[in-house]
Amino acid sequence: MKASDLFVKCLENEGVKYIFGIPGEENTDFVDSLIDSDIELILVHHEQAAAFMADVYGRLTGKPGVCLATLGPGATNLLTGIGDAYLDHAPVVAITGQAGLERIHKESHQYVDIIGVFEKVTKWNQQIRVAHTIPEITRKAFKQAVLEKPGAVHIELPEDIAMTDTEGKPLPVTPPPNSRPTESEIKKAAEAINHAKRPIILAGNGVIRDGASGALREFAEAKNIPVVNTFMAKGVLPSNHPLTLYTVGMQAKDYVLCGFDQADLIITAGYDFVEYLPKYWNDEAMNPIIHIDSLPAEVDAYYPLEAELVGNVKEGIEALSLLVEKKELWPEVKKLKSQLVEKLHASDGLSGSPVKPQRIIADLKMAEKGEAIIISDVGAHKLWIARLYQPEKPNHTIISNGWASMGIAVPGAIAAKLVYPDKPVIAVTGDGGFLMNGVELATAKRLGLAFVVIIFHDSKFGLIEWKQLNKFNRSADIEFTDPNFLEFADSFGVKGIKVTHSDELLPALEKAISSNEIVLIDVDVDYSENVKLSKTLGDYICRL
Repeated sequence: MKASDLFVKCLENEGVKYIFGIPGEENTDFVDSLIDSDIELILVHHEQAAAFMADVYGRLTGKPGVCLATLGPGATNLLTGIGDAYLDHAPVVAITGQAGLERIHKESHQYVDIIGVFEKVTKWNQQIRVAHTIPEITRKAFKQAVLEKPGAVHIELPEDIAMTDTEGKPLPVTPPPNSRPTESEIKKAAEAINHAKRPIILAGNGVIRDGASGALREFAEAKNIPVVNTFMAKGVLPSNHPLTLYTVGMQAKDYVLCGFDQADLIITAGYDFVEYLPKYWNDEAMNPIIHIDSLPAEVDAYYPLEAELVGNVKEGIEALSLLVEKKELWPEVKKLKSQLVEKLHASDGLSGSPVKPQRIIADLKMAEKGEAIIISDVGAHKLWIARLYQPEKPNHTIISNGWASMGIAVPGAIAAKLVYPDKPVIAVTGDGGFLMNGVELATAKRLGLAFVVIIFHDSKFGLIEWKQLNKFNRSADIEFTDPNFLEFADSFGVKGIKVTHSDELLPALEKAISSNEIVLIDVDVDYSENVKLSKTLGDYICRL
């Protein structure tokens, strides 16, 4: 058989349903081999969007999302999405074409060393040089992509290898190994927690990846320990749960906001350092750490370890639960929670034109009723979502965190709708982020998908202005001219709604969510309170 046929059979064996990408001259044999396969090639308009789709697919399913590009510019266009998957630990397999082996030793049309380019943003990165190694390379790539901590891998298929005659068959797919923390560390951790007066849990991305949200909730409830989540662990406890102290990760003073300054022991569960560095929540390294994660802790002066439970996060929590005694909830928690609820919702009803971001978040929450998957782009709106929006379920708020890349929202919504066709999906983006990959509305329309896009419209890079004003008290080079977004949407056959006043927002959201089509809501936003939020965070919560 042809080598590209064998490659596709190996992908089928791995359970691949979709490949997001663009055909090119150097991957034509591979694309041709897909014709007789059940794998669907999702044709996109930019390879960056393809990588974002694979990224979000991997985060939502726990299975590798697969993206495809040709050599040269096609491959390098994947890099932003691949970097996002690498830092946010989403399993992704990137496949790129390449020039034939006979010309890669010299200067050649569109040829650069893509293996070298991808080296720093992938867990594993391999060129296929001999056709009969395809089954081994494919199996290793998918295994590496899901092994803790998951991430992006890359396979390069030169065009002359793709058309080679070969023999072979896919290798058996085996589940990733599952390890358990040692009994001695479990006992040491339990003793430390039993002696603590004011322990607190920091839940991170690994809780979501390991399916440990239920175990974490049961542990917290059984032991009366409050929980704070990172951006990527939103929803591990529902928003009205008495033990949730919401989200940390926006500012250095979040350790006060979420109670870390009052704690005497911090239990980190599935926490990745890229989410929010310890120096921002363990001021002066004053609190000892119980580390529960798939890998040993990174060495950090602000992360003093009391015990390290290395292994499956869910199993670590469950094992610990058997030895930890039920505690009295430390009294400061209820007071802190009350203040948080009051402060976080104080501006929900702000009325006016343009619309305050607090009102947009509050109406979004009311309209989606705790059921939607929210894909947040990166920009000023992301910080308001991170601070104010609290989902009811785990893995229902997808935020580009470690890489923090603009342009993820619309491609991510496409992937989310393919994974969960019966769930409402909402892409929340700024006008700057939308214009980077908004063309993928054409892809969504062609696929017959239905989701909502909310644009925070201010005709500038609002997050950069926010940073500039904080640092220099002035801004520069951040304004641009937007198109008419409703006409832009209409050109793709997508319905658009313009919102200029807060009173128009909730009806527009409810109508869009109930619609069985793509709806773009263009909201004029008033970001005048961005700097105010930054400068008042230190006084946000009264000292307890």
